[in-house]
Amino acid sequence: MSNETYTYTAELREQTGTGASRRLRREDKVPAIVYGANKEATAITLAHKDVIKAQESEGFYTHILTLDIAGEKVETILKDIQRHPFKPKVTHLDFQRIDANQKLHTIVPIHFLGEDVVEKQGTTVVRQITEIEIACLPKAIPDFVEVDVSNLVAGDSLHISDVKLPAGVTSLELAKGADHDQSIVTVKANKAAPTEDEAEDAAE
Repeated sequence: MSNETYTYTAELREQTGTGASRRLRREDKVPAIVYGANKEATAITLAHKDVIKAQESEGFYTHILTLDIAGEKVETILKDIQRHPFKPKVTHLDFQRIDANQKLHTIVPIHFLGEDVVEKQGTTVVRQITEIEIACLPKAIPDFVEVDVSNLVAGDSLHISDVKLPAGVTSLELAKGADHDQSIVTVKANKAAPTEDEAEDAAE
């Protein structure tokens, strides 16, 4: 896990509901909720400019995020982000409190290695999924998992079971059984360009 820290200032939100949320958005604030760890949910707001900047980092979606709520530091992970359907605006965030001693469920991205090697062989890498849902203690959350495809040839594929997860990290899909061993990536041969004779035949 990266040593980089993600800390954001938040304010307590006294008013809730659609009308209140709409007013906050007009003030360039993002309504949010913090829940979990056997505590009551807390309504908060964050500055929209801070959220826009934060979401540019992959770590915002996978790291432990520290929210400074009225001087109290609360460790969380992002569970949901809602965006405006066509404007570049974030409209709501859900954060889950974490307990250092309790496993949590989260999603981490897959970083594919060696795609350029495969494509030089006249084949195409087809990504089936780009992230994996995992379970682990908060301190064990990886920034990402790597999948090396450089040795694959046309017709090959890799599944979740082929991914080497860090110690203490398990796949939620695999925990459901072998029939949930999803394909992550496949390699397909590029369609060969038609020969001159084939092109002439097709034109007749």
